Amino acid sequence: MHATTLSVLGATAVLVGIAGIASAEAPPPAPTMQALLDASQPGDWRTPDPENLLYMDLDAGRVVIELAPQFAPEHVANIRALARGAFWDGTTVYRVQDNFVAQFGANVEDGAPPKPLGEARDHLPAEFERASDGLAFHPLADADGWAAEVGFVDGFPAARDADAGVSWMAHCYGVLGAGRGAEADSSNGTELYVVIGQSPRQLDRNITQVGRVLQGIELLSALPRGTGPLGFLEGEAQPTPIRAIRLAADVAADARTPLQVLRTDTPLFDAVVEARRNRSDDWYLRKAGHIDLCNVPLPVRTPAG
Repeated sequence: MHATTLSVLGATAVLVGIAGIASAEAPPPAPTMQALLDASQPGDWRTPDPENLLYMDLDAGRVVIELAPQFAPEHVANIRALARGAFWDGTTVYRVQDNFVAQFGANVEDGAPPKPLGEARDHLPAEFERASDGLAFHPLADADGWAAEVGFVDGFPAARDADAGVSWMAHCYGVLGAGRGAEADSSNGTELYVVIGQSPRQLDRNITQVGRVLQGIELLSALPRGTGPLGFLEGEAQPTPIRAIRLAADVAADARTPLQVLRTDTPLFDAVVEARRNRSDDWYLRKAGHIDLCNVPLPVRTPAG
């Protein structure tokens, strides 16, 4: 056999051997989000403060909402006072706009007299943003079209402007906002809405956001859409009655909904984000290399025992 042929065969054998070694030493596939959660430790989870949990009880079930005093302390204080005064009991979800929001409260457009506010205040300042100092901001590496930097603060999707030194909550699916009129300071927490569609990030820094749904979002997102302007219910369409909205702290322990939320300031959370940014499931043929802030999931679980 010619020497050149032997040389090529030898080189081929070496390459095959190297490939075999490389294959043997190839790292295992990245874990899925579920595998990461299954391997989580108790310290990776937190139990929300009952003073910051709203239970919105509908005929179809319970919506659990975590309030965000880190971003809107005066609105949250007012919402607590309204809940303790049973302000929303007997009111309705009267606006369901497709791909946008479900809005609830005492609808001032239906001609009914205003409900008394009890211990709550009638006027509050706008809380569209706050100083970044004092916030435990956990950034994402991904670029965002709405802010210079995005990430999470205690489980809430957030954005910040380092040059201006301000941060704000991002308008993601499931976020709870305080409806307002034309004036920036015209919200007081009596009229609230939940985002049930594509994240309307154009509302960032234009409306006070006060929390996010942890459980039961499907009870709102599956409601029949209003056919009136802006999704207001009209004609034969009936608003969805609200049985009660209470603070978890005011509900008997055996009637509470036990929940734990994945912490968003840990290496495990970073791994969960990466598992969603670049899926390792066999179904995915190409890795995305990017994740949008509002597409980062916030796992919630019922604690064992």
